[in-house]
Amino acid sequence: MFRTENGCFHPIECRSEKLPKQFTFPFYYTPHPLCIKAADEIKSYLSTQTDFDHNFGLGHSKKGLKIGKMFGVMLVENPKGQLGYIAAFSGKLAETNHLKGFVPPIYDTLNKAGFYKKNEAHLNRLTSEIETLEDNSELENAEKYLKQLKLESDHKLEEFKKIAKAKKQKRKQQRVEAEQNLSLSEKEVLFEELKQQSIQSNIDLKYLKLNLEAEIEDAENNLDDLLKPIEILKRERKKLSASLQKQIHEQYQFLNAKGQIKDLIAIFKTTDLGKPPAAAGECAAPKLFQYAYENNLKPIAMAEFYWGISPTAEVRKHGQFYPSCRGRCEPILGHMMQGLDIEPNPIELAGVYNGELEIIYEDDFILVINKPHEFLSVSGKTIKDSVLTRMQNYLPNATGPLLLHRLDMSTSGLLLVAKNERTHKNLQKQFINRSVKKRYVALLDGSLELKKGMIDLPLRVDLNNRPRQLVCFEHGKKATTTYDVVEVKQNKTRIHFYPITGRTHQLRVHAAHQKGLNMPIVGDDLYGMPSNRLHLHAETLGFEHPVKKEWVSFSCEAPF
Repeated sequence: MFRTENGCFHPIECRSEKLPKQFTFPFYYTPHPLCIKAADEIKSYLSTQTDFDHNFGLGHSKKGLKIGKMFGVMLVENPKGQLGYIAAFSGKLAETNHLKGFVPPIYDTLNKAGFYKKNEAHLNRLTSEIETLEDNSELENAEKYLKQLKLESDHKLEEFKKIAKAKKQKRKQQRVEAEQNLSLSEKEVLFEELKQQSIQSNIDLKYLKLNLEAEIEDAENNLDDLLKPIEILKRERKKLSASLQKQIHEQYQFLNAKGQIKDLIAIFKTTDLGKPPAAAGECAAPKLFQYAYENNLKPIAMAEFYWGISPTAEVRKHGQFYPSCRGRCEPILGHMMQGLDIEPNPIELAGVYNGELEIIYEDDFILVINKPHEFLSVSGKTIKDSVLTRMQNYLPNATGPLLLHRLDMSTSGLLLVAKNERTHKNLQKQFINRSVKKRYVALLDGSLELKKGMIDLPLRVDLNNRPRQLVCFEHGKKATTTYDVVEVKQNKTRIHFYPITGRTHQLRVHAAHQKGLNMPIVGDDLYGMPSNRLHLHAETLGFEHPVKKEWVSFSCEAPF
């Protein structure tokens, strides 16, 4: 039982369960039974505790912002050989970094006596001063005056040029008439007069521009005088913030099983980011490793689960287990797990298919295959075997890119191949025009009451946790799916999906997200629960044959 008065080490009974031989690969795993037992104890505690006040969004009695949290448990063995577990939460909880029964943070940014809080107070003062100066009505009036002055200046120049153009046209007409009606001496006098008028017009334009520019310059100088102290404060704030950020990153000192220490700056220096992302080191997993190493506890296994209301962007379900995040945790845990015997990365072992690809249809121009699940459409960084490489070997004389579209590695079903570049361009145009008809069949984990509908949720990649996708109405790309329910049986829903757009993981996110169907696809190890496979299959594909110019349609029954 999770008891807060017993410190951070919580004994756990191990009856029939065998301990794992290797530590959990944190980015893809099935929770060990003892980790599930430990997590259940934490969940029970969270459901009944009165030690702290935090609104997880699970009831209506709590007030304040509703925020779900990731929790982690690590199965450990203490120096006496006793088996137990330690627990952690990501970030802060109930506005604190320290709660009884949970391991402490690696660095406490909330410590009032620490340098961070003192410097944060200074940053807040600078921000307050900046906001006061920016809210000044004199600044607002100066900005409006400059904007209005520029508009009036443009208008005056435009009017002057308009009048000058009309006068120029008039002088031109006078010259034409003079050639016909005036004597030579009269013409000389008139032409000189017209010349002087033209010169004077140019001089007037020049001085008008100078006067207008001088007015604008005065207004700009006045505005600059008001903006200068703001810019000085902003530069001071930026410099202090950068210095403070560097100091904080240096305070996050991470141990590994070999006793080696690295800070955040050193860990992220060699990554693609080059510097630590926001909140790096605040996740549950690094806290668990750090506490284990500092207290001579042997790590045995680990699992993380989400508790609370689903977030607006990510797919996170209450009580469900999830892998560690990649963007923030992968570089950190890569260091912290050194010296431990870790399970092999199953992602590196995936994508192996030893059988022959099933060809559904083939003629001189196109080829339709049935891609097996857990097989890449296109080669990845480490896995070279794919549909594309197989097709390159099968069609050595083919030209063009071959593949017209892709399926996720975990998705099975129909893929279209063009044997020459001209055919590829024709079919590609059909894909762009969305005239190609695709139907997917999926099995959802739950009973869906709706019979048909449309899901319209824009998607973008989760930069901190690739390849997961987020629902993002600000920066996401439009993603639309229609669906028909086929049947509901034994709390599972068989459904047909018709993707109108083709975003990465579109059907998986649209199924699992709370604003979608709120029901993940069975076997979805990213947005739902792992199973024997992802129950998603590209079942039918229809298009106009690029040469025969007739509609063709192909089907391949789902293997589930």
